[in-house]
Amino acid sequence: MDPTSSGAPRVRESESTQSWQRARAVELVLADAVVVGFSMVLAYYVRFGSIGDVSPVSYGAVAALLWGAWLATLAYSRVYETRMLGIGTEEFRRVTSATFRIFGVVAIVSYLFKVEVARGFIAVALPLGFALLVIVRFMFRLRLQSSRRQGLNLNRVLAVGDASGVDELARQMRQDAHAGFAVIGMCATSPNEASADIPVTGTVEDIVSAARACAADTVAITAGMSMRSEGVRRIAWALEGTDIDLVIAPAIADVAGPRITMRPVSGLPLIYVDEPQFTGGRRVVKRAVDLVGSIFGLVVLSPILLVAAIVVALTSSGPVLFKQARIGRSGDEFFCWKFRSMYEDAPQRLASVASSNEADGLLFKIKDDPRITPVGRFLRRSSIDELPQLINVLGGSMSLVGPRPLAVAGDAFQGDERRRMLVRPGITGLWQVSGRQEQSWEEAVRLDLYYVENWSLSLDVAILLRTLLAVLRGGGA
Repeated sequence: MDPTSSGAPRVRESESTQSWQRARAVELVLADAVVVGFSMVLAYYVRFGSIGDVSPVSYGAVAALLWGAWLATLAYSRVYETRMLGIGTEEFRRVTSATFRIFGVVAIVSYLFKVEVARGFIAVALPLGFALLVIVRFMFRLRLQSSRRQGLNLNRVLAVGDASGVDELARQMRQDAHAGFAVIGMCATSPNEASADIPVTGTVEDIVSAARACAADTVAITAGMSMRSEGVRRIAWALEGTDIDLVIAPAIADVAGPRITMRPVSGLPLIYVDEPQFTGGRRVVKRAVDLVGSIFGLVVLSPILLVAAIVVALTSSGPVLFKQARIGRSGDEFFCWKFRSMYEDAPQRLASVASSNEADGLLFKIKDDPRITPVGRFLRRSSIDELPQLINVLGGSMSLVGPRPLAVAGDAFQGDERRRMLVRPGITGLWQVSGRQEQSWEEAVRLDLYYVENWSLSLDVAILLRTLLAVLRGGGA
C-alpha cells in the first residue's frame, strides 16, 4: 500500500510511537513549568516592583507552592495525555478546568487560614499563566500538525473488519491528517475479504502477531463488523500488556463528544446521543460573544476599514461597499456587506464566465476570475473584503462563526442541506478553515452540519484562531 494515496501522509517506518509520545509529553511539561514560573516572576514585579519580602508571607515560598500546585493540577487533569494532542478542544478544556481549580483552591485556603496574599499578585499570575499555557499549547499543536503532514508523530492503526468498513475508516482518517491516525494494515473478518489499498497483515485470531507485523500501535474495530461481544473482549484480552491501544469506531458519524454519554448496562456499553441544542442559554452566550466581538472588531479594525474603503474608492468606479442578498437563519433573506472586490459591471458579466466555474454543487469559484480588480484580489486573499460583515454580526443577521451564507435562493437547499439554516451564518466557519480551496460541496455540507449540530464556545474559539492563523499566513480564512 502507498500511504500517500488519497492525500494520506507518508508514515515514517522507523519512528516509535512510544518515543514520540514520550518526547511530546516531556516537552509540554517543561514548557508549562517555564511559562507558569515566568508568570509568577512577572506578577511579582508588576505588583511589588522589586525583590524581597513585602509581607509576613514569603512570596518566594508562595510562588513556589503555587507553581508546584498548578503543575500538579495540570497533571491530575491529564493535560499531558498524548491521545488528545493535535486535535479537538479537550486539551484546552482540561487546561481551563485545572486553572479554575487553582483559582478556587487559592481563594479557599486564603480565606480559611487567613493567609494574607496580595490580590494583585494573584490577579496577574493566574490569568497570565493561563494565557501563556493556552498560547504554548496552540504553538505546540501547530508544530505537531505540521509534523503529522510529513508522516511523523502518527498513530499506526491496524483496522479489523470487512473491506468496506476498513476503507471507510481509512478514508475518514485521511480526511483529517491532523488527528494523527494512519491505517497501515487490516485483519479481515473472512478469508475472502480484502481492501484495494490496505494490506491484510493477519487474522483476528492472532491479532497481536498481525499488529506486530505492521508495527501498529492501535487496533481499531470498524463500524458494522460482524463480531459478537465475546470476540471484542478476546481481542482486548490479547492486547493486554502489549502497549497497543484498542479503539472501537461506532456507526455514529459527525457527533462530537459533548453530545455523547456512555452508560454500562449489564456489561454492555450503551451510547446515548443527545439532541443538538439550537436554543437556550448556550445560544444566548453565543449571541453575547457575537455582540462583544463585533463591537471590538469594528473599533480595533477601524483604521484598516478606513484605508480599505479609500483604496477601493480610488482604484475603480462603483460603490465602496457591495451588498448581496444571502440566505440566513430559518431561510430568511438578508443583505450581506463586503468591500467591493469586482468591477462595477461584474453582475452583467456573470453569464460570460459561468461556464468556467471550478466548484460543484451550490458553490461558485473561478481561480482567475477576470471580474476581480487588482485591489480586490488582495482584499480577498487577506479576507479584508469580508470585514464589513461585522456590521451584519452586530445587527444579528450573522454570527462570527457559522456556515457561510450563499448567494442562492432558499429553495436551492435540498434534503440535509437545509439544516445549515438552523443557525445564523458566519463570517468564518469550519469548512473554511479545513481547506476551502479543495473542498467539494458534499464535504462542505458535511462540515457545516457537523458545526451546526455540535456547536460549542470552545469550537468557535478554535475556528477563530485557525482563521486568524490562515489570514496571517496570507491564505485567507
